[in-house]
Amino acid sequence: MWLHVLTSVGWMAQALSLFVLLSASEATDDRAVRIAATTMAEKLDLALLAPMANASAMTGIVLAAATSWGFFRHWWVAAKFAITLIQLYIGIFVLSGKLHAAVDAAAAGTPAPPALLVGPALMAGAIALQAWLSVAKPRGRVPGGRGAAPGTAPTWVFALACAVVPADIAIATVLGNPMPLLSLVTVVVAVGRRAAASSVDPVAPAPA
Repeated sequence: MWLHVLTSVGWMAQALSLFVLLSASEATDDRAVRIAATTMAEKLDLALLAPMANASAMTGIVLAAATSWGFFRHWWVAAKFAITLIQLYIGIFVLSGKLHAAVDAAAAGTPAPPALLVGPALMAGAIALQAWLSVAKPRGRVPGGRGAAPGTAPTWVFALACAVVPADIAIATVLGNPMPLLSLVTVVVAVGRRAAASSVDPVAPAPA
């Protein structure tokens, strides 16, 4: 939980930093400043934001899969899960590519498109919303999610999740590109363990 909160706060702070850098690039007519700001934004995205986003998502998924909360038992957990997947998709397949294009545009003397500012702003806002959901835990169960949930996973599952975060960051540093290989393995292990436990646990009757 500590590591999930820490990486989520890091993700949000870096999304805001990305927004500030891109805003500075948009607001100036100085070509050198524009190139520096967009280049720093791209470096920030690759070196810090992407690893923090991967770590935040992985630890959150492990917490859902390895505890009784599950993914689709409570609306607030399901909402956080959906928001995380959308954020990862936009960050990896949309925002990163546009940042690279913005660096090329700045070198050519063209300002970054204003629409590029929307991505980091929405990302930070979505993480803030997820933080509120985690604290408030709005009541409400997903239909069909009232049965008995598997118990908490063994300690080694959580230890594995904690260990792979610095390991994946080290791998990304060496390769020069975010590569959450160990995180993906850990997610598969945690989700597979939950699926196996669900298949053998009896389903309790729904409360009246």
